[in-house]
Amino acid sequence: MPTASRNTASPIHYRVDIGELHAHLFQVTLTIAKPAELQRVSLPVWIPGSYLVREFSKHLQGLQAHQGTRSALPVQQLDKCSWQVRCSPAKPLVLSYQVYAHDNSVRSAWLDAQRGFFNGTSLCLRVEGQESAPHVLELPANQALKGWSVATGLSAQKVNKQGFGSYLAADYDELADCPVEMGAFWSGSFTARGVPHRFVVAGAAPSFDGERLLADTQKICETEIRFWHGNKKPPFQSYLFMLNAVDDSYGGLEHRNSTALICNRKDLPSLGEPKTSDGYTTLRGLISHEYFHTWNVKRLRPAEFESYQYDRENYTELLWFFEGFTSYYDDLLLRHAGLLDNAGYLKLVNKTINQVMQTPGRQLQSVAEASFDAWVKYYRQDENTPNATVSYYTKGALVALCLDLTLRAEGRARGDAGATLDHVMRELWLRCKAGPLREADVAEALQAAGQRSFAPELARWVHGKGELPLKALLEQHGVAVLEDPAQMAHKLGLRVSEGRSVEIKTVLRGGLAERAGFAAGDEWLGLEPSGKAAAQQAGGWRLNSLDELTLYAGKAKKVSALVARDKRLLRLELTLPPALTTWRLAVKDAALLNAWLSPKA
Repeated sequence: MPTASRNTASPIHYRVDIGELHAHLFQVTLTIAKPAELQRVSLPVWIPGSYLVREFSKHLQGLQAHQGTRSALPVQQLDKCSWQVRCSPAKPLVLSYQVYAHDNSVRSAWLDAQRGFFNGTSLCLRVEGQESAPHVLELPANQALKGWSVATGLSAQKVNKQGFGSYLAADYDELADCPVEMGAFWSGSFTARGVPHRFVVAGAAPSFDGERLLADTQKICETEIRFWHGNKKPPFQSYLFMLNAVDDSYGGLEHRNSTALICNRKDLPSLGEPKTSDGYTTLRGLISHEYFHTWNVKRLRPAEFESYQYDRENYTELLWFFEGFTSYYDDLLLRHAGLLDNAGYLKLVNKTINQVMQTPGRQLQSVAEASFDAWVKYYRQDENTPNATVSYYTKGALVALCLDLTLRAEGRARGDAGATLDHVMRELWLRCKAGPLREADVAEALQAAGQRSFAPELARWVHGKGELPLKALLEQHGVAVLEDPAQMAHKLGLRVSEGRSVEIKTVLRGGLAERAGFAAGDEWLGLEPSGKAAAQQAGGWRLNSLDELTLYAGKAKKVSALVARDKRLLRLELTLPPALTTWRLAVKDAALLNAWLSPKA
């Protein structure tokens, strides 16, 4: 591992030791070289990029304070995440504590005998008044951790070949933005546009094809750097991907020069298997998404995020742009990288469209409101979420799609091939100087590209609740919008899990199931045909999946649904659904479609 050129001594020093592996405890020692007389420290309540107050301080325990050889100093807790110590400013103040680490996600901290991982927001107390000072993170080598190595985006000061040693952050924000991966992980590297990139994977199965993952990720990175900068280098000196492969999970969290990812182990590429699975396509989309965030949210960012407030919610109405537009480009740039063909790309767009169209909440909440409400709605989902809100990821992606296709269609009519959303994004990078962005900046960049005001579209599509003009725009760009029979769950207005019975997870607003009286948590056990059909059958039928409904209902227009709720058996009268349809996208005009989807030289 290279040694960084920065060797500045730091007034803030963290030592993170592996405390007790089987108790999942990190031991942290924080040394403040020049404390205030009344020194306050606090632990963030959230991590940037994941908009939920997660109360990381609930895992902090055993906080003690010392100066020199004196006995422990009193530590006063001020609120749920803040403490203060009265001390002498002339002597270093040493705080020691433990952090319980058993959250196997990208947002918090994890420690067991196989792997360690943490974000600074979970382990590192913020020294109030000295946030802008240099911070050193020391990760001591441990003989008990045979075979373990370290990976982090922090600049190395003095480390051994496994990566254990000391690292430097310019300030607390940088420390909080550079997660640390530890363990006996797989590691590989490549160069994209002259910049070194490293990929580490924990938990992979023996069949994992690391070379294919590296080759595909390199294509993604080179495509995205070219998207933003042409032939110039990106605004970082190196980049690190950290992937945790587990039995069942999915997600990612972006950082300025790294990303933490988690995926299903079976979705990794396998040796000797050239075919690309749907799971691996999804993983490549995740990699593309988080890497795009290196520009769009970590540098270009909401003006409200110019300075993070770690002790409270940070509100913005712009997540439809930062998450939604990133969600539009993640798969589109896979297409440009040659990792998807046109049909494969349309399949992914099709999925996004149907997800939004099958969410009643889109008629109740605008995508700007959904952005603002992320703290209490998107990250606190329950059985009513699809009825009350819309995803700023999926609808935001469709807003980006509509803007891009509108710019392209109007530009084509003017003979202006430069009128695309790509140019808007690059204009925003320059206009905002890779920094804070406001919606007015988006509007001005759209006007510059489209040679007209896009205020009406922003009002309707971003701040309104009406439908987007998807069909007309797609057809203008060579896409056929076909109607296919909907699945039974969509026809009934249900989201379920199936097995020995049908478990009701969500009852969608205005659907047939809601009218019949179904409720989330119900167990649909069976059915009996109603009317004339009932006379032709003796008794009812056990139901294991919704696909069996038409099999057992026969020609009946209604059935009696036998439902268990809170140990009580209920009979609900359900009208069988009409022939509803969903969209299926197909290639209609290959030349028009290629003009949109083919990568530009």
